[in-house]
Amino acid sequence: MPKNKSKGAKMDKKAYSKQGKKNRAAGARFELKVRENLESQGWIIDKWTNNVDIEENKLVKAKRKYNPFKKMLIVGTGFPDFICFKKSGGKNYEVIGVEVKKNGWLDKQEKEKCKWYLDKKVFSKILIAKAVKEGRKINVEYIDFKKKYKNKSQ
Repeated sequence: MPKNKSKGAKMDKKAYSKQGKKNRAAGARFELKVRENLESQGWIIDKWTNNVDIEENKLVKAKRKYNPFKKMLIVGTGFPDFICFKKSGGKNYEVIGVEVKKNGWLDKQEKEKCKWYLDKKVFSKILIAKAVKEGRKINVEYIDFKKKYKNKSQ
């Protein structure tokens, strides 16, 4: 009987692995959908490759992640996911940050980073891209960070 239990535990690990792969793939597809949606609205978009070091109170270059299976470095660990530019009249540009989260929720550390970016005026605003399901179709909803977390303390 114990052999079956340990075998079941291995199956659970495999199931978690498969689910993780599916979730990462779904997240990447949604990120691509958000990018296309913003480009259709006239935004110029690029990956943001910086991050905030809260302890040192400064902007730092995001660390790259190594994928041992593909034997390559992965770019895209910056926070937020995208930096977006749009001409807002005359010689001025609006610069916003976009974090893609399918569920629309940020953790405590991400909230602190968003607050830091807004306090230092790196971005004029930060949007959280959330997936909204309508039937079988997934649409993008943008939530302004300031409006969602205005009264909540970090």
